[in-house]
This record gives sequence, structure tokens and C-alpha cells, in this order.
Amino acid sequence: MSAAGAETMASPADEAWESFIGDIRPRLKELVVVEPLLDHVHFIGPEQKELILQRARTEGDRAAADLLIDAVIRRPHPAGWFRAFVDALVKSGCDYAADIIQAGLPEPEVEAENDEYVRLIQILSPSLVQMKTDEVCVHCLAEGLVTEEDSEKIKAETTSRGPRSGARELLRRIVRGRPGWFSKFLHILRETEHQSLYELTGGSPDCDKEEFMDMTVTEDHQDEATGASAECEQLPKSQKPSQSDGTVPEAAARGPESTDIRLRDYQMDVARPALEGKNIIICLPTGSGKTRVAVYITKEHLDGRRAEGQSGKVVVLVNKIPLVEQHYSAEFLPFLKPTYKVERVSGDCQLKISFTEILKKNDVVICTAQILENHLERSITGEDEGVKLSDLTLIIIDECHHTQKGEVYNHIMMRYLKQKHKNEKMKKEQRETVPLPQILGLTASPGVGGANNMKKAVEHILRICANLDAYKIMTSSLGDCKKNPNKQTLSVEDRIEDPFGDVIKKIMNAIHTHANLSTNCDLGSQRYEQWVVTTEREAAAKEDHKVRVCAEYLRQYSEALNLSNIIRMCDAFRILNEYYEKEIHTKMNPDEMQIIQITDTERFLFNLFKENKEELQTLAGNPQYENDSLSKLRGKILHEFSSREAARGIIFTKTRISAIALSHWIQENPKFADIGVKASYVIGGGDQSVVKPMTSAEQRDVLKNFHNGDVNLLIATTVAEEGLDIAACNFVIRYGLVTNEISMIQAEGRGRAEDSTYTLVDVKNSGVAEKEWVNEYRKKMMNKAIENIGSLNQADYKKQIIDFQFQAITEKRVRLAKKKQKKMTSESPSDVKFTCRGCSKHVCNGDDIQVIESMHRVNVTEQFSELYIERENPSPQERPLDLETKGSIACKKCGRGWGVMMVYHGIECPCLNVQNFVVTLNEKTISNCTKWSKLAVRFSAFDYAEQARQMASSSDEMDTT
Repeated sequence: MSAAGAETMASPADEAWESFIGDIRPRLKELVVVEPLLDHVHFIGPEQKELILQRARTEGDRAAADLLIDAVIRRPHPAGWFRAFVDALVKSGCDYAADIIQAGLPEPEVEAENDEYVRLIQILSPSLVQMKTDEVCVHCLAEGLVTEEDSEKIKAETTSRGPRSGARELLRRIVRGRPGWFSKFLHILRETEHQSLYELTGGSPDCDKEEFMDMTVTEDHQDEATGASAECEQLPKSQKPSQSDGTVPEAAARGPESTDIRLRDYQMDVARPALEGKNIIICLPTGSGKTRVAVYITKEHLDGRRAEGQSGKVVVLVNKIPLVEQHYSAEFLPFLKPTYKVERVSGDCQLKISFTEILKKNDVVICTAQILENHLERSITGEDEGVKLSDLTLIIIDECHHTQKGEVYNHIMMRYLKQKHKNEKMKKEQRETVPLPQILGLTASPGVGGANNMKKAVEHILRICANLDAYKIMTSSLGDCKKNPNKQTLSVEDRIEDPFGDVIKKIMNAIHTHANLSTNCDLGSQRYEQWVVTTEREAAAKEDHKVRVCAEYLRQYSEALNLSNIIRMCDAFRILNEYYEKEIHTKMNPDEMQIIQITDTERFLFNLFKENKEELQTLAGNPQYENDSLSKLRGKILHEFSSREAARGIIFTKTRISAIALSHWIQENPKFADIGVKASYVIGGGDQSVVKPMTSAEQRDVLKNFHNGDVNLLIATTVAEEGLDIAACNFVIRYGLVTNEISMIQAEGRGRAEDSTYTLVDVKNSGVAEKEWVNEYRKKMMNKAIENIGSLNQADYKKQIIDFQFQAITEKRVRLAKKKQKKMTSESPSDVKFTCRGCSKHVCNGDDIQVIESMHRVNVTEQFSELYIERENPSPQERPLDLETKGSIACKKCGRGWGVMMVYHGIECPCLNVQNFVVTLNEKTISNCTKWSKLAVRFSAFDYAEQARQMASSSDEMDTT
């Protein structure tokens, strides 16, 4: 054999490696980063390296990777070339590429899922580049998503070309990571407070699934990588053919047979009419398996249609985002997959963009009701294809007692009822009718709607039945399955001494004297707070600065007085002190660090708190004066955890502040820790409070910890009362919180374990004991009303239902006509005037206001820019796509906050919050104008082109000077 021939010969192992690298070449090209990799590949000559680097600079990494792979597999091979290439991949941070070379391509479903995440990042990169690049990069380095060298490149790109360019470089590098990178990246977005980007990326719905994948797949890869010794000269595992499209093989797709659903007798009894295709409401207590019955009805519905050669389309509607994932993961998916395709869509999920397509491709879709309503509306307006009721065969409405005026459930059902009555007319005219879906409503309690007698209670429930077009409301006594918690009420004693409260009252009385205010309401009572709110509004309308600002402070002191009866005095003091610090901050000019304007009244109020601050702080730290409610709560918690083997409970409280404060109180108390109490809190997601709301992902994490036992005491606002799947508890405490009979029944239902207790702890001035008695009475009235409705003969029931339906349709038409008329008689913007709520300075007229995307009211006039100062936002809001919050704006004269500075397509737009202004229309003050929707004024749309032209013109003028 010639020398040339010998040079081109290769060992069988080398040939196998060459062939394998050729097979996975497309994937390697996507995963390798050429420049750092070349630094570690020592068997490629310098001239060849220079050619590859030149290709990378001119055509990018993928083209250069192609050239690099050619160089790697080119013969003759030096000894150990394959191992050296694998080591180079690892050292250069191309771990996933190294995994694939050693272990073969991952399972098709893992690869396909990873590809989906890569595509999602590519699609959303215009929004993701708005991230705080430096901060995210630090976390990515710590989590192993980028290497030190990657980090340096990203920093260099950020320095030379800006944070957006740096963000693009970061995104290009993290998508090359091992499966599991997406879950880590979502976690980083949340940790770095990029909440809107976190939700935009769809982290919440897929978070649990991705974390599971991360734990299983990634760990397997790591084991394989570390287990491969330097003698890695075995043939690759992946010599068997793989599916290049990333789909799951047919055998794997079929999976195991779906789990059988077995219903209890009482569950089957309430389900029967629905199994016959009738519309019904199922009314069963919390924890009795309503959702499982709904899954059973869904399966029977789809099976029946399939047997008849027809397809079925089921939509499950919920009223809270966390319920979407809960119903999907815990109920519908386990029992219906793989026979039927199940998907979920919610407001914090990317799939909502393509809801129509999702509906077409799946048999069952679980979604928030507003998404369906939006797409039903689109089909009418012609905005796009949308969704029609006739596309669906079954609609399941969870917590259906919300199907009342103003609720989104009712908007959907009004569409249904209108079409139903049109169909009856079309039948008479022998025309083809429009098919309508079957309706199934689920509730633990329809309530009585505030009724004070049996007749009104029956009417309330009949209206709900009419709105849902229900053939019957089905309920059951549950028999032996019923679990009633032991109920008790703990009354509280007034403090013998309340020096902390006395100091606050002394301050409040001093403010009354200063502002010449008097009232016969008890300080801190609900009536007092209503009086303060009314006083503040009237003073703002009269431009009475002294009374207005005094009323604002009185409201804060009143709240602190109330909180000291619920939570620790130190927490009440902290909230007061934070308010004081915030108000002082508003009087500082961010540029000149000098006082803007402090009136005599403001100076009086600042000094008043300052004079009493030390005494308040000292008293707040003295446990001798704590409220009796907190003592009773402490005793109850200690009793439950010391008398049970495995205690698990929920404390319901009224406000977000109290939920967080109680959680901290329990966590900081060593007595609770000694008996194994592990507390956490869950609060709502709406941004309607000074307290930062919880995201649906954060709520789900807490509930997950509660479910698996990492948390055994949950402190919650009413967000946890309704619908959320919370692990069976053996005690429930309502701490100074009583709302209506529906909430009471929902809370009672949380105590699902044997020998569970339900305790009401009274709080001073709350009147909860009396309210609970009223709710007990209404609960009995509701049960009797349902019984009375069940005893009606079907003809009488049907007649009443039809009457209520026609009444509802007529009322809806009247409301729409009034709304249309209101739009037509909209006032002229020039008749509206805005003055600062803080100092009564005239700010602008309605003609100056423009609207961005039908939502954001901005004032971009030059005159307005002279009236405000800008402040850096301590907790900036991340906004998706074209909107970005830069900071806040405040009155230059008094420091009162006016709104935020938004950047819209590169243009700074001061965005106004109407509640910070006194608004007059035709010289008449609009009372309680807290939302722009309360102004019957149509402002002009923001003219982006004109504003951009003006900016360009101003820039040209500056260049010529």
C-alpha cells in the first residue's frame, strides 16, 4: 500500500466517529461557538483556524462551524482526536454539544421541546432585549448558562453597542445550553424582577414541566458525560436511526391506557342529566369532587360524539389564572390523555395569541373566560377569524355563581341565550338553526345575593339557572362522605391599656385641631375611614390644601390604628414610618437635592410624626401591649400543631399587608418553629394595592410547597377561598375576616381532613361574630331555596327560567343602548381641566391629552414639560414590546406624583394617573375620579408620526446652533 493511501486510511472506530459527526452535523452547527472552541482544538493548524475565524466574522457561527467540522473529520487523524474534540467542546462551554457527541441525540420529544424553546426565544427577542443585560448576565453566569468567556463577550458588546445588543448576544449563547436552560432562564427573569418578560415568555404554565425535565434529562446527560472516561472509544449510543423532525415515535405517542374515572354514587347522581346532554348546574361542597365529575362528563361527551362519527370540542372556563394550570395538570390531562388532546391557555401564556388555532387542534381547552369572550367578539367584529359558539360542543363553567351582571361568564352566556331564542324563532320559520354547545356549571355555593327572605333567595338562584340555561340545579347531601368541621368563635377582650393606640389618637386629634375638623365617629372605625375619604375628596374639589393633606394623613393613622388591632404594633409602626419617609422623599428635587415646597401644614405634619416617632417605636416593641386577637391566634396555632400528628392549616385574613405581616410574625417566633410550624403567605395578583401583587407563578410555587408539606401553615387573603386546589387541611382560621355566605362555605370546605376545625377569631371593630351568624342563616336559607327549586314541577321551573332569560336579554339591550348613547354624547376635551391634587396648580386641559393604544393617557406638550420633575423609579415596571417605563413624574411645585414617564417607540411620553388630579368638567368637579373610564370624554389618539417629526425638527435646530 502506498504512503498516500495509508494516510487516508482510518481505523474502524475513527470511521464510525466520522460518520456519527456527519449525522449530527446540523445539530452541532447550531450549538457550537466557534471562536472559544478553536482556542482548545489543538490538532487544527493555525492557517486553517484563521480561515474558520474569518468565516465566523463574515458569515456567522453556523457557516464557520461547517468549516470547523470539516477540519475535525479530515484525515489523517492524530491519536485521540475524538477525545480531544470532546474535551475542547467542554472547555469552551459547549456542554450540550459534548453531551450529544458522547451520548447521542436526546429523545425526540426532549429535542423537539428544546427546539420549541429556542424558537420562542427567537420570536420574543425584540421584547427580551429590553432586559437589564448586566444583571441578567451575572445570574446566567452563576447558573452555568454562560461561561466566563461568554460573559466577557456580552459585557464587551454591551459596552460598545449598548445593553440591547448585549442582550442579543446573551440570548444567542444561552440557547446553546443543555435542556433545562429555559427553566433556569425563566427563574432568572423572575429573580431579577423582569416580571412582564417572565410572563411574556410563558414561564408560568410550563414552569413545573420544565423543572421536571431539567431534573431528569439534564442529570442523565451529566451522568453520561462524567461516566465517559478518556477511553471514550466506544461506538456512539445513537447508531440507531432517529427521527429528524423531532416527533415522538408512534409507539411512544400512544403511551399507557388512560386512567379509568370512578365516581361515587352521589357524584354519578348529579352527573346523570349532563350525561343525557342536558344543561345543568352541579352544586357540591368544596372538596367533594365537582371537577372530577366534570372530567367524567367531558370524557363521556367526547366518547359519545366519536362513536357517532362526530368530533367534540370542549372548553373549560375558569375565573382565575392559577386554576388553568391546576385543572389541566391535576384533572383533565391525567384522565383524558392520550385518547384526547388537552391544552391550556391563560392571560400569562403565549398560546393566547393563537387561541383559535389551539382550539382547532385540541379536543379540550382549559382557559380563562376573558380569552374566550375576546375571541367570540372578534368573530363578530371581523378583526380575525375568532371563535363562534357553534364551534364548541360543551362549555364547562367553573365557579358558575359568578354568572351574573357585569361578570365575563355572563357576557358569554348572554351570547348563548340570544342565539338560543333566535334558534326558536328560526325553527318556527323552518330555517336551519345554529348549533349551540351543552352547558355545565360547577359551584360550591350559588349564595343568596344578599337576600333577606326566602322569595328573594329563590329568585337569585333561579336567575343564575336562567343565565346558564340550566335544566336543573343538581345537588346532594353526600351521605357518609360529608365532612363538617367543628366550628368555634374566639371572642377577644379590649386591651386594658393601649398606649400605642393612645399616641396615634393623640396625633389624630392634633391634626383635627390644626385643620378645624370634627367628627362624632370613633377613631379608627369603618365610619371614621369613610368620613376621612369623603373629607379628602371634598377638600380637593374646593382646592383646600390644608384639609386635603390632613385628611390623607388621618387616613394613614386610622389604618395604622386598625392594623395595631390585627397585627403586631411594630408592623403598624413600620407601615407608618414608610409612609412618612415616602412623603419626605416627594419633597426632594432629584437633580438639585433641595426641598421643592413644603407648606406650613406639611411641615406641621412632618414634625408631628417626628416628635412622636421615638415613643411610638418604643411602645411598638413592648409585647405587654399587644392585642388580644394576636394572643388568641397564637394560642390556637400552638394548640393545633401540638395536638395533631401532622397539622396543616390555613389562616384567612382581610388585607395583603396583614397576610404578609402575620407570616413574618410566625416565622420570627421561635415557639412556632419548635413545634414544626412552617409558614408562608399567598395573596392576590391584581395591582390594586400599595403591596406588590403576587404573580400566578409565585402563587403556584407557594401552593406547591403547601401541597408537598414544605409549608404547613398558609396565611392567605380571599384569593385562596375559591377554586384553588389546596391540600386537605385539618384546621381553618378566619382571622377578623367575614365577607358573605359564599366565602364562608368556600373557607369551610378547605378543612377537608377528618376531625378538622373551623375557627373564627374576632378582631376589635370588625363585627365578624355578628356577620358570621348572618352568613350561617343565609347558608341555611340557600340550601332551603335550592330544595324549593328542586321541588318545582318542570313546567313551572321552565316558565320562570324563560321569563328571567327574556328579562336579562332586555336589560342587556337597554344597557348597550345607554352605553352607545353615552359615547355619542361624549363631552368635548376642551371642557376638561386638570389641577394638581397636591397644590391645586393648573396643569393642563383635555385638549392636551392624547391616548396611546386606547389605554395610556399622555401629555407631550412643551408647556406640560415645564411643570414636572422626573424621578428614578425604585421598582421599575417591565413592559412588553413597544412600551417601557423609565421612571415617575411629579409636580415641580409640591412633589405630588402625577404618573410615569413611558417610552413609546423611542419617544418619551409622560403618562398621567388621573387619581393624582382634581378634574373639572364644564367648571364642575368630578367627585371620586379615580379611573379614566369615569370621564365621558374621548381624547384624541396619539399621533406618533407628528411627534417624531417634531423631535427630528428640534434635533436639527440644535445641530445648527
